[in-house]
Amino acid sequence: MDLYEFNIFGYSAIIVWIIGIVISQFLKSEKILKLSAGLGIAIIGIFITIYWIYLQRPPLRTLAETRLWYSFILSIIGLFIYLKWKYNWFLWFTLAFSSLFILINIYNPETYNKSLMPALQSVWFIPHVIVYMIAYAFLAASFVVSVKGLFTKGNLKNIISLADNIVYIGFGFLTLGLLFGALWAKKAWGHYWTWDPKETWAFITWVAYLIYIHYRHINNEYKKTHLTILFISFILLMICWFGVQYLPSAQNSVHTYAY
Repeated sequence: MDLYEFNIFGYSAIIVWIIGIVISQFLKSEKILKLSAGLGIAIIGIFITIYWIYLQRPPLRTLAETRLWYSFILSIIGLFIYLKWKYNWFLWFTLAFSSLFILINIYNPETYNKSLMPALQSVWFIPHVIVYMIAYAFLAASFVVSVKGLFTKGNLKNIISLADNIVYIGFGFLTLGLLFGALWAKKAWGHYWTWDPKETWAFITWVAYLIYIHYRHINNEYKKTHLTILFISFILLMICWFGVQYLPSAQNSVHTYAY
């Protein structure tokens, strides 16, 4: 089994989301939008469960597997925030973002084996990666808000307030991810921190969001400068997640994703 068999689930989730958005807008029905969003999430969740059972390990080892979790968690966050604050646009954007990562997996399938290298056979493996995926999903949601705000004219109070709430949660999980990773590294390699390229960029990303939080605390006006910081921070996050492994200095990194 590999991600070729993910096509049915992936396309089904995307189609359900698209149909749900179109019909809900045509009929002005919040119920249809909520049901379609939930059904698409359930489809991805079912595939993750089946895949986990097949691999006999958590599907968290490779880049494609993390993208799978990312799509799943981000869509859940989109639905949760929609249920709480009724932002239609936010749910649409997060489902679109989730669909993008699903399509990347569909058009870049990978074949996996069931084995885990010794360093990954740790009690910290699952919490470290899952916490990071939750953090990345929340911070992607804040990126969606920043894009919306940068193209919005007028009062930005509601948008930046929403961004604040999302960033605080995402930053909390990001901090936990760093701590779990340090504990894992100590157990696996004997050091909490070695300034490995991935660790360095993880720290840079953490600092970028810390700058946003402190800047908001110091300057509590509602300006596009805040949203620009969020936008740049997410670019740094993407470099940390995807880009670092393509750097020459990262070729021997213990954090390079397996393929």
